[in-house]
Amino acid sequence: MLTKRIIPCLDIKDGRTVKGINFEQIRDAGDPIELGAFYAEQGADELVFLDITATIEKRKTLSELVNKIAHKINIPFTVGGGIKTEEDVSVLLQNGADKIAINTAAFLDPTTISRFAKNFGSQCVVLAIDAKYESDNQWYVYLNGGRTKTDKLVTDWAKEAVDLGIGEILLTSMNHDGTKQGFALDITAQLAETLPVPIIASGGGGNAQHFYDVFTQGKADAALAASIFHYKELAIPALKQFLSSKGIPIRL
Repeated sequence: MLTKRIIPCLDIKDGRTVKGINFEQIRDAGDPIELGAFYAEQGADELVFLDITATIEKRKTLSELVNKIAHKINIPFTVGGGIKTEEDVSVLLQNGADKIAINTAAFLDPTTISRFAKNFGSQCVVLAIDAKYESDNQWYVYLNGGRTKTDKLVTDWAKEAVDLGIGEILLTSMNHDGTKQGFALDITAQLAETLPVPIIASGGGGNAQHFYDVFTQGKADAALAASIFHYKELAIPALKQFLSSKGIPIRL
């Protein structure tokens, strides 16, 4: 059985790690290079680095920063933010990224997924979906860092993306993001049960029990969190010991 993965996420703005609640109220959380090195030492299974301003400010992801972080860590490393072209991907992979995450660009031009999968392999192309649960009891896709609503259902978009060659899905619930009240178990399980690719759950992780719930009820392959790790509210070794003691297959 594949082990479940614990993935700290570094949201980067102007070269610093930041964290917000429901995609708003952004505050500083430290130096991404130091945090990346710390998480690798702590036993994180992977790292995700999202340049949250890259898409909106129409600038390229900070490849120099990626390079510096990559030199400090020995675990797989996913980078997202403003990636649109094969050249963008090449630059990031050359600078130490193992996988790239695409979101808005893939939605606006789905051939991006098939092109990237063909040129770099599905295993290194991750689809990030920002999902919001609306009053009609449906989960919708949002773009541009959660600023732009679409009329596309999350389940439909995820399936299309898998058909186009996406290798993994990073699902963030905007309703749960930063609240520390637990992950969005229903939509996570829905994707995990119906799609043949790994699902990374993101948004709402506040304690060790939440991670247990998302691996069992939510059927997630990996769980991503930011603020509880950045502010040292939950240490990765303690989280992994807890999960292991409850029978979750995890790398200790």
